[in-house]
Amino acid sequence: MTDTGSWVGLFSGGKDSSWALYRALEDDLPVSHLLTVHPEGDSYMYHVPATELTALAAESIGIEHVNVSPDDFDAGNATDAGAQGDAELEPLEAALTELADDLDGGLAGVTAGAVESEFQTSRIQAMADRLGCDVFAPLWQEDPVELGEAMLAAGFEITILQVAAHGLDESWLGRTLDAAAFEELQDLNDEYGVHVLGEGGEFETFVTDGPHMDRAIELAYETVWEGTRGYVEVTDARLA
Repeated sequence: MTDTGSWVGLFSGGKDSSWALYRALEDDLPVSHLLTVHPEGDSYMYHVPATELTALAAESIGIEHVNVSPDDFDAGNATDAGAQGDAELEPLEAALTELADDLDGGLAGVTAGAVESEFQTSRIQAMADRLGCDVFAPLWQEDPVELGEAMLAAGFEITILQVAAHGLDESWLGRTLDAAAFEELQDLNDEYGVHVLGEGGEFETFVTDGPHMDRAIELAYETVWEGTRGYVEVTDARLA
């Protein structure tokens, strides 16, 4: 990896991007900024739920935060997934290009929380190649059970914000992804094929505390259930 320049954490506040950031910090990569893309609607490339909470997370972590708010990607009407993914990447690449000019030593690399999605990872790698920087993706193709256990062992506090998979009912909304919940997810994987890390949007999360954060994030919320899927609607969020 590049020995000079600054790193940017691609950051949604979810467990995967948070773990990539945490591992980068543990490896002493000089992460100078976190960058969050806030999709207006659905997205092929980005985590969508409650990205507004990343401002509090960045404050707790103590790293400067960059926000990118693109126009609606109109993902629901996409007819070509590849073209849609490429188009969604454009505002991220433009923001990184602009940011690189202001970084001490330029852009050395980006952190990414991809686990199994070739669709996302290949596009992030191609973008990094165009920008002349590295990608730090410590979750990529790692065992998902071992990853989940590592997150919990490190002290991550993870809240489930959204579910959309058979076997995940309304009781999972707002639930803390602790050891007991993780064991249940492994049982649901055996019974229904639910991915234990929610890969593919089966569930979405937000990290409210961890060893890389100075203060925990406290959430107040209501749940919205739509028959087979649901989400948490955050009504208040603050640093403890």
